[in-house]
Amino acid sequence: MRTRFSPIRRWLTALAATCLFMLTPRTACPARVQPVAYSEYQLKAAFLFNFTQFIEWPTNAFADANAPLVIGILGNNPFGAVLSQTVEGETVHGRKVVIRLFKRIEDVHACQLLFISRSEQARLPQVLAALKGVPVVTVSDSDQFVRHGGMIGFVIHENKVRFEINSETAAKASLKVSSKLLNLAFSLYPESEREGG
Repeated sequence: MRTRFSPIRRWLTALAATCLFMLTPRTACPARVQPVAYSEYQLKAAFLFNFTQFIEWPTNAFADANAPLVIGILGNNPFGAVLSQTVEGETVHGRKVVIRLFKRIEDVHACQLLFISRSEQARLPQVLAALKGVPVVTVSDSDQFVRHGGMIGFVIHENKVRFEINSETAAKASLKVSSKLLNLAFSLYPESEREGG
């Protein structure tokens, strides 16, 4: 059943999809949408949802065939209600998408994609160590995130929200990232990945 989007959700989802499908990595989003001012985290919420559509998880990443696809937030929630509104009523790979908030590192295995808030910078090494090899997509806007072992890192370049991908870390966790997403990343780590496929 097709979900009826609110205007803001329609715009955010269309913006992220346009950036993923139609633009080269260093091209700005279409000028026709630029005059509308949305916050950094409204854009990041749309990107998080779209990331889930271009990543394949192993079957053992879910409790069963009916389990939802969980987007988790560890630490302070910078999205407010926007992320929940973005995924409301949505399904990805036949699974309902839900949002869960986490405070303890021990609980973060219970999701498929984890946004690690900047509030967790001090314990980032412990978080990434706990998830090493686990099929959880780690995402953050902390500095140098992918070089510290995270999978997808948001960066701001020329006042635009972009993303970097550590494809090696994703592969070690048995996650398959679509070549479409890899090709549109602002940068890849290791850098040879774009050339290799």
